[in-house]
Amino acid sequence: MTAVVLFAHAAMTYGGNGTWFYREVGVSRSVSSVFFTLFIGTHQAYLMGLFFLLAGYFTPLSLDRKGYRSFLLERVLRLGLPLLVFGTLIGPLTVVIVEMNTAPGKNGAWATLLEVWRRDGFINGPLWFAQALLIFSLGYCLWRLLASRFTGLFSPLRQTPAPVPSFARWMLSAIGVTVAAFLIRLAFPVSQRHFGLWIGYFASYIFLFAVGVMTWRYNWLAQLSWRHARPWIFIAILVFPVLPGYRAMLHGPGSNEIFAGGMNLPSFVYALWEPFLAWGIIAGLLLLFRDRANAPSRLWDWLGRRSYAVYAIHPPILVGISMLLRRWLASPFPKTAVLTTLSCIACWLAAELLMRIPGMRQIL
Repeated sequence: MTAVVLFAHAAMTYGGNGTWFYREVGVSRSVSSVFFTLFIGTHQAYLMGLFFLLAGYFTPLSLDRKGYRSFLLERVLRLGLPLLVFGTLIGPLTVVIVEMNTAPGKNGAWATLLEVWRRDGFINGPLWFAQALLIFSLGYCLWRLLASRFTGLFSPLRQTPAPVPSFARWMLSAIGVTVAAFLIRLAFPVSQRHFGLWIGYFASYIFLFAVGVMTWRYNWLAQLSWRHARPWIFIAILVFPVLPGYRAMLHGPGSNEIFAGGMNLPSFVYALWEPFLAWGIIAGLLLLFRDRANAPSRLWDWLGRRSYAVYAIHPPILVGISMLLRRWLASPFPKTAVLTTLSCIACWLAAELLMRIPGMRQIL
């Protein structure tokens, strides 16, 4: 999943639609730009939501094991501290790398860094995820505290196996997320950050975090089967071409922005497309990796243990490598493949060195 994030940011560098520190190729109607934009849109529909679902899955047991005080201190250490370091140092340094290589007349790296601090302030970049997850964790603790105090429930939260929700409930949840996303985007379009967060996508993020919590409580992951996932995989296949086809029909100046939010049909189509695509992909991936990859592996353990560090440090590394590739006159497809490959290798090696620093394993 973390490697897919790196691929998405490499694709944005070479023509894919999205927000990233450096863009060498602009969004256009070229085959590569259309392909990358479609990939990024698909990735946006399910990937970050799956991150939140997995985070929600591991939250109840962690809270019960540590207690409120230790759990919140650990969340501040593992989410808040990387967010603070990225926003004040790593994010601004990434901007400095871009400006020193693309803007003539800069007065040195330190002067440029001071300028970035004054102009841009706190740059959370992809660590918006840590910021959001910290908020979700605080909200979950508050909800558990209030529920246990006023109803006597969830103290401590124990697993009580229950059947996986029916197809009708999955359908109702997809419709509910669609409506919530459409309404949220009237005020918070997905093309804009608010408070450093992509609030326009939070309908599915909040819902999937809650689903992760319930998945642990009701032991749904062990009970999930292809019988549950297959109809939604079929729906995802049917739904997938709807958005790109509709966008192609409306393609013109400002056509991307109209999907971002507002009282219009394109915004509603986009809000509808996301959960009806995502539910099948998420269920399929959970089953695929549960059944085929859930076995001891030194390689996967090594990669997985360093994936959060990679997520936190990848922007300056990926941007730095893209600067080294600027003079390579190749088309976007091979440049994206090379940038992704080199960035993954460099990021995981850098994460290995970083985690050898005393105390880093408790943070990353």
